[in-house]
Amino acid sequence: METTHVIEELLRLPSPAPLPLGLAVDGNTLWMGSRETHRIYGIDMKKWTVFEESPAPGGPFGMTMLGDELRVVIGQNERDGKKDQDRYIYRFVPGHGFKNDRIACPDLTGSHVAFDGDTLFLSQAHYRKILALDGQGNILREISLARTPIGMTIVDGCFYLITGDEEFEDLEFWKLDARSEKEHVSVIASIPFDARGLTYDGTRFWTSHRDNHQIVAFAQP
Repeated sequence: METTHVIEELLRLPSPAPLPLGLAVDGNTLWMGSRETHRIYGIDMKKWTVFEESPAPGGPFGMTMLGDELRVVIGQNERDGKKDQDRYIYRFVPGHGFKNDRIACPDLTGSHVAFDGDTLFLSQAHYRKILALDGQGNILREISLARTPIGMTIVDGCFYLITGDEEFEDLEFWKLDARSEKEHVSVIASIPFDARGLTYDGTRFWTSHRDNHQIVAFAQP
C-alpha cells in the first residue's frame, strides 16, 4: 500500500497554545486542545484569533463535533511514570465548558473520536482498532487496522485517517469505508511531518504538527 504522493499543504499557522493535538471544526470555528496547557481553545478561522478558552478535566486528546457540542477524549491519572493514562470521553458545550458526565473508553484507552451523524467512533492507537460505541461506551463493532491510527475524521461516510508505524513514524493519509467491518484501505498520500489529529472543514483537512506548535491545513485529494 505504498504511495509516492505527498499531501499538499495549504496553510501552516502558529498554534495559540503549545502542543496542539485534537481538532474539530464547527462552521468558522476550529476547536483545538493543548496537551501542555490542558485547555480547549475556540479559534476564529478567518481571523486566526482565540475567542473562547476553557480548562479541561485532564489531558485532551482527540475531539469531534456531535451536534452543537464536542466530545473530547480526556486522559487522567498517572501510571508507570506516564501522565493521562486513563481515557474518558467528556462532553464539552461551547460557551459553558466541560460537563461532569463522561463515558469510559473501553479498556480505558483511546485517542481520537469521529461522528458520522449516528454513531461515535473511537480509535485505539496501540490496539490498532476503531470502535463504534453506543451512548454508554459499549462496543457495537470494531474495525482492525494494519497501522497505528493517530488522527481520524469522517467525511461522506468514509474514515480519513492519519496512520503510522509502530514508532508513530512513516505517516500515511488513508481513506477507509466507515460502513465496512473489514479494512478496505486507499492510501492517498504520505505526510512528511509528525502530524497528530485530523478534522475537515468542508474543503480542507486540518492536522496538528504537535511538537512544532503549529496547525496545518492541507488540500482534499
